[in-house]
Amino acid sequence: MSYCLNPNCRSPENPDGTNFCLSCGTKLLLRDRYRGMKTLGQGGFGKTFLAVDEDKPSHPYCVIKQFLPQTQGKKTLQKAAELFNQEAVRLDELGKHAQIPELLAYFSQEGQQYLVQEFIEGKNLAQELATNGTFDEAQIRVLLHDLLPVLQFVHQHQVIHRDIKPDNIISRTLSKLGTGNVKGQLVLVDFGASKLATGTALARTGTVIGSAGFAAPEQAIGRAVFASDLYSLGVTCIHLLTQMHPFDLFDASEGVWVWRDVLSQPVSDALGIILDKMIASPINQRYQSAAEVMSDLQVQMPARKLTVKPPQPQAKPARPVKPQPVARQYSSKIDQELTELRSEFLGTPTPQKPSQKSTTASSGNRAKSPSQIDLELEEIKSQFLGSDNE
Repeated sequence: MSYCLNPNCRSPENPDGTNFCLSCGTKLLLRDRYRGMKTLGQGGFGKTFLAVDEDKPSHPYCVIKQFLPQTQGKKTLQKAAELFNQEAVRLDELGKHAQIPELLAYFSQEGQQYLVQEFIEGKNLAQELATNGTFDEAQIRVLLHDLLPVLQFVHQHQVIHRDIKPDNIISRTLSKLGTGNVKGQLVLVDFGASKLATGTALARTGTVIGSAGFAAPEQAIGRAVFASDLYSLGVTCIHLLTQMHPFDLFDASEGVWVWRDVLSQPVSDALGIILDKMIASPINQRYQSAAEVMSDLQVQMPARKLTVKPPQPQAKPARPVKPQPVARQYSSKIDQELTELRSEFLGTPTPQKPSQKSTTASSGNRAKSPSQIDLELEEIKSQFLGSDNE
C-alpha cells in the first residue's frame, strides 16, 4: 500500500505502485525514492510514517517524520520548527552508532519539512512492560550496561537527550550482519527534544521540555544538564521495576522516593544504592556522568579469582635397586637341600624326615674329595642365589 502524506487528504490509502494519490493527486514518492506505507504515530510536532526506500534494491524500511505542529502562535511555531530541525542536526552530528537511528535525509517538499531516518524494528520498553510485566534486577542491570555507554557517547558529543523514557528505548528484534545491530540490543530514539550543551547554553535558561515524571527537577525549569539524562534513566528503571508512574513512586510530603515499598520482587541493596543516586533531586548528590555509574556497576560484579597452585617439590628419583634373583627368598631351603646332597656324596648320614627314604651314592660313581664336592655345591648355590659381589 502507498500512503499519501498530504495532511489534508481525506483518503490517503492507495494501491501499491501508485505514483500519485488517487484522492488528492499529491505525489506519493518523496524525493523520488521514499514511499509512505502507514502511520506509526502522531505527536505535538508532527506525524511519523513507516516507509520504504525504493532507491535501494532491497527496499529497506525507514521512518519518515513530517513536521506538522499542533500548537498555535508564531513564537511557538518557530520553536517547534527549531526543534524539528534540531533533531536532524543532532542525528547528523552523532553520526553512525549501532544504538542510535541513522539520519538518512532531511528536506522540504511541497511546503512540508521531512526527516527520514533508519527504522528500528522492535518493541519499545513501554510495550515490553505492558506485555510481560515488571522487570527484575537482572533485566535492569542489562538495560544499564547496554544504555549507559550510549549516553556516554551522546554526552561526549555535547548533546543532552532530555526525553529518556521507556517509549524512547527500543529493543531490536532482528540482527543485521556487518552493521553491529544485534537482536535484543537497546536503541535510544527520538532526539527531537535534544539540546546542544555548550557552555553558554548550559548557563542560560532554555525551553522547558521533557516527559512529566521522567524529567529531572532542573529540567522542569529549563536548566537541563548531563546529569538530567541520568536522572531520567534512573526513573525509567524504577518505573520498569514497579510498573507504576513516577508520580506514584515519590512521596511529595516527605520529599523522598518510595519505590522500594512497592516492588513486586526485591532488588539488591547494591543496585538500590545506584538507582537512588541516579534519581537524587539535588544535582550535586547525583551521578555526574555515565562513566561514574558504569564504574559502580563494574565494582559490584564479582571478580573472577585465578587460583594458582604453589609449585610442588619434585621428589628425587629413587636410587635404582639391582634386581635380586627370586630364589634369594628360598636361601635356607636351598642350603638344607645342598647339605643333604653333600651327605649323599660323602656318605654322611643326615636327619631324615619321616616321608624320606635313605639313599646312598651309586657305587659306579667315582668318589670325589670333600673340598671338590663343596666347591661344586657352592657353584650350584650361586646359580640360584646370585653372587654377593654383583
